[in-house]
Amino acid sequence: MKIIKFSIKNGIVNLFKKIKYYRGVDVLKIYNIDSKEKESINGNTVNKVFKIYKIGSKGANVKEIQATLNKLGLYEGDIDGIFGVKTEDGIKKLQKLSKVLPTGVVDYYTSEVLEKFILGHDTSMDIVNTNIDYTYEIMKKNIKGLKIRYPFIEVGSIGKSILGKELYYIKLGNGENKVFYNGAHHAIEWITSLLLMKFVENYLKAYIKGEKILNYDVNEIWSKSSIYIVPMVNPDGVDLVIDGLKENNLYYYDLIKWNKGNTDFSKKWSANIRGVDLNHNYDASWAKGKMAEKEYGIYGPGPTRYSGIYPESEPETKAVADFTRKNDFKIVIAYHSQGEVIYWDYMNMASKRAKEIGELFSRLSGYELEEAHGMTSYSGYKDWFIEKFKRPGYTIEIGKGINPLPTTKFTKIYNDNIRILLEGAVLN
Repeated sequence: MKIIKFSIKNGIVNLFKKIKYYRGVDVLKIYNIDSKEKESINGNTVNKVFKIYKIGSKGANVKEIQATLNKLGLYEGDIDGIFGVKTEDGIKKLQKLSKVLPTGVVDYYTSEVLEKFILGHDTSMDIVNTNIDYTYEIMKKNIKGLKIRYPFIEVGSIGKSILGKELYYIKLGNGENKVFYNGAHHAIEWITSLLLMKFVENYLKAYIKGEKILNYDVNEIWSKSSIYIVPMVNPDGVDLVIDGLKENNLYYYDLIKWNKGNTDFSKKWSANIRGVDLNHNYDASWAKGKMAEKEYGIYGPGPTRYSGIYPESEPETKAVADFTRKNDFKIVIAYHSQGEVIYWDYMNMASKRAKEIGELFSRLSGYELEEAHGMTSYSGYKDWFIEKFKRPGYTIEIGKGINPLPTTKFTKIYNDNIRILLEGAVLN
């Protein structure tokens, strides 16, 4: 586990060490980077460092651009991730207001303008957008923005994914009562990351203003409890689902093979980038789960349910397990989708108190309280927590529909779960 510090200034300086000229302008001179630093620069163009967005561009980052323009009142089109004429017009309006050449193209200078709003420099705007597909990079920017706006929070990393992405955690509060919420063990269930990140933002807003949330005194919770959140356990898988398979992926050919020759990972892929289902990779009846794989026709890496070669074989699960072992969590919640169901028991090991809390969560959310059966009852995170620590652990399946759940369902999901997230932090 390590603490992470974000620095906008250092990021800009490091950027200009990679580039020298843009549109014939010596950007090093403009930004006062001294001559000694200039000597180490290779003169790459900005287009090689920054992705340019223009007519025809598509994807989650375009959705983020559209959502930001919408909040600024410069765009009224659909948040569809397709850079069309309306998006171009919105960019031109922003460029004119910012005294940037109105090309309608999101180049470096326009990205700088957008980033100020994305990172929350305008405190009248929320940082976390709930109407966009939630990639690792968008989450990372949101975490950076929250840290800039609320510098007193602790942000760190519990480890790294297979592809080297940070497994971020956020700590809310200073109390002795520790609780742990995590999301997106499964790639296709990325909306759980969005749920947790929006909770973080709203919790911080209430804390700084001294306000309550649904009659919960946030300042009191802050002093008595510490809420630890890992919003995205499986960032490699999430990006595979949302952004698709890139040719430079280390597992490019393996992934296609594991996906039965299909290059579309957007509808069924739950596993990490090595084809291991992270929520079947914990040491809780792992061997039984491995035996059950054959009944489901699973003989190796794939979209779902393959449990790996041994418990905690994946860096993501090892990091979560180590983080749990290092902390004295009184209660844990692993968020998944979908079904509007709360799973509370494991092999009849859960306590009477754990069931009572589950029943409370059920009443607060309207979700059904159930017990898992068959292969789904083996080697999950909450199963491992219950067995190893003999404390309440829950898997909560948010929303209803077909994964990945669309963001149009987010408001109901958030409203259903906000009381659970608050109540979990005050339970004894």
